[in-house]
Amino acid sequence: MDVINQILDTYAMFFDWHMWGEVLTDPVSWGLIFSLVIIEGLLSADNALVLAILVKHLPEKQRKKALLYGLIGAYVFRFIFIGIGVYLVKFWFIKLLGGLYLAWICISHFLQKSGDDEEGKEFNKKSWLVRVFGVFWATVVSVELMDVAFSVDSILAAFAISDKVWVLLIGGMIGILMMRTIAGIFVTLIDKIPELETTAFILIGIIAIKMLLSIVGIEISHYLFFAILIAAFAVTILIHYANKGKGRTS
Repeated sequence: MDVINQILDTYAMFFDWHMWGEVLTDPVSWGLIFSLVIIEGLLSADNALVLAILVKHLPEKQRKKALLYGLIGAYVFRFIFIGIGVYLVKFWFIKLLGGLYLAWICISHFLQKSGDDEEGKEFNKKSWLVRVFGVFWATVVSVELMDVAFSVDSILAAFAISDKVWVLLIGGMIGILMMRTIAGIFVTLIDKIPELETTAFILIGIIAIKMLLSIVGIEISHYLFFAILIAAFAVTILIHYANKGKGRTS
């Protein structure tokens, strides 16, 4: 009962208008909020990359709908995990499953590519998720599953800044909005620059390693990963224009 009471007390603080008044008028609070924007922005980059790959196979209108439904689910999961935030460190298995799933996405992509399997996409007719839910809803289910793992990651990152409830709440909201915006940008970029798809799957493999290592207490800096992401995209864009130039001269 003590655990349930603590969780309910946490949720009750969301509606403590006196607390919000103090938070929004305190310069120190705005410093914490600025830190959250940076941390959530860095986290959102790798999260959004995964979501972009998950919805890439859908028609454009369905992509937006899948990301919208994922947005709703993400808010629900963040709200739940904020309430049980102090217990999240015990939920290592969620990050384990998330990391293994990302590793499977990466490995299966390159196996299928090496086998020249035209049907070898993340969501093909052989997928049990597709058979049960159909292509669109199978995509939504996968997006929601990744939202669970990303929600744990985000809340734990916010906890590293402060254990105050309002910090967790604002961090969660900022992270979701950033993640969905950046995911849409990545989808468009991958369509325009096909070489980015291979780069994206390599980075997803790195994200999987990062998530799995965090379970045993080995943390890869978000700043380091963000630098790797920028470098990888820059190199890929250079390769794209080099290939384009060869195509024109041949």
